[in-house]
Amino acid sequence: MLATLMKAAGNVGVDPSLINTYTLRRIRMKSKSPIAGACLALLSFLCIVASGSADAQTNPPPTGEAIVRAGTQASRPGPDEFFTGRVRVDDLWAADADINSSGSMVTFEPGARSAWHTHPIGQRLVVASGVGLTQEWGKLTQMIRPGDVVTCPPGVKHWHGAAPTTAMTHLAVTGSSSGRNVTWMEKVSDEQYNAR
Repeated sequence: MLATLMKAAGNVGVDPSLINTYTLRRIRMKSKSPIAGACLALLSFLCIVASGSADAQTNPPPTGEAIVRAGTQASRPGPDEFFTGRVRVDDLWAADADINSSGSMVTFEPGARSAWHTHPIGQRLVVASGVGLTQEWGKLTQMIRPGDVVTCPPGVKHWHGAAPTTAMTHLAVTGSSSGRNVTWMEKVSDEQYNAR
């Protein structure tokens, strides 16, 4: 009987060594007929294995934490086409299938700022150090300080950067849509930047 069950298991792609006499005996004890018990054992076993393998295919187990060590990714300058003044961008993570947002630490030297821009899914800024400025199109410029969180809603035209005499660093967490996370527009003029 055991050999028959092991052969049947092998025929459906189950490792025959997983069926053992102990398991077979325990299931047989619950049945009046040895053949019925053996069939019940095989059916139960195959259902368990099939559900486990289906679950493994649709819900692969987590692969564990991934750590990107500080200093292992190169800093890059903020492109002149999108920024005024000296800006350094330290990309922390990219959007992926698990989390549809990217994260970067962005440092603006005094007077540096982004161009006007929008985000298709929105953005959160968390000021880490220094003093900065931000402005939504058609509204007054606002000062931002460490610990402040700026919510930039989807499609809202805005800019952000450092105050005139103080650098500012913020964490930018930006959502992505169809692989895009920003639409750049015209640069912020000195007149716009200095208006309070």
